[in-house]
Amino acid sequence: MSKRRTHSPEFKARVAMEAISGRKTLQEIAADHAIHPIQVSQWKKQLLEGSSELFTRGKKTQSKEEGQAKEAELFQQIGKLQMELEWLKKNLSCSDAHKRRKLVDPDHGQLTISRQCHLLGLARSTHYYKPVPVRDSTLAIMARIDAIYLVFGDD
Repeated sequence: MSKRRTHSPEFKARVAMEAISGRKTLQEIAADHAIHPIQVSQWKKQLLEGSSELFTRGKKTQSKEEGQAKEAELFQQIGKLQMELEWLKKNLSCSDAHKRRKLVDPDHGQLTISRQCHLLGLARSTHYYKPVPVRDSTLAIMARIDAIYLVFGDD
């Protein structure tokens, strides 16, 4: 099995320019350089398609501006993640869900309640949950059931 040959960009450009000139056929160029004729036609096609980029001036500055905008966006995201990490380190010293629920700060200026719950590993609905107290009548019934169980057991 033969190894794949790699050609320099300069070599490819020279072969493609020779093919564009039309002085020789693709087969003759391929034979002169010991490459396949299809390769010559592919390089020629690449050169013709990419040649218009050589004469564009505004495109490079536009892509540079886009890169700077993307960089600014990424720095903003890094700052947000660092702030979230600091908040998490400060507040996640306890592991009890009830205590973690108390850590959610609805007045936090930069983290939403939903994001805080996510960072704390809580469902957002647990932040809004208010336990309903057990009624006195229910407690009386439970006490009576316990008394009967203690007298008779589970027989």
